[in-house]
Amino acid sequence: MQVPQRDAAETPIELADHRQLRADAQRNRRRILEAAEEVFGRDGISAPVDLVAERAGVGVGTLYRHFPTKEALFEAIVLDKLDDLIAAADADVEKGDATEAFFDFLLRMAEEVTLKHDLFDALAAAGIDFKSRCVDRAQYLKQSLDRLRQRAVDAGGVRDDVTMEQVMGLVMGACSFERSGVSDDVARRLVGVVCDGLRTGRSTHQSSNGA
Repeated sequence: MQVPQRDAAETPIELADHRQLRADAQRNRRRILEAAEEVFGRDGISAPVDLVAERAGVGVGTLYRHFPTKEALFEAIVLDKLDDLIAAADADVEKGDATEAFFDFLLRMAEEVTLKHDLFDALAAAGIDFKSRCVDRAQYLKQSLDRLRQRAVDAGGVRDDVTMEQVMGLVMGACSFERSGVSDDVARRLVGVVCDGLRTGRSTHQSSNGA
């Protein structure tokens, strides 16, 4: 079966929005986002944005010019991660081992979802319909992931009786355990179990969780 190709017109326009900034503004934006991930990951999402600006080496005014509210900063972090995942999925299509490229990406995606759940919750609490605002990116990511899945199926490493919707449901379901008090490590192990269940050659594969 041929791997489905994606028309260039299907690329979300929003992916390039922030790239219209001047080079110095792009650098500041990137530094702020990296600093925010570090600060919020260390101190929680209640950490003041002043700490983010200090860690990024920019003034608070510069931070607010890019992100007028804390929620705007949360949203930008998540959208940037979606962009990174899309780029990684597209790059993984070129990898030699189609099966491992697919499973490596599933694990990476699950880790990002698990790490960002506090940001999703904060956006929902602020009444921001984040899902509708990232629908283009989500669809594009799904298409990229399905190309990875189809390559792995064609290579004989992944079951051909599981749809992309079912794969996403299984992975997201495993990630949701983290929200109920299960540790990040257990959530990753559950995703590893899901991946093992999708393999066709399970007897020759040693599970990533050491089983």
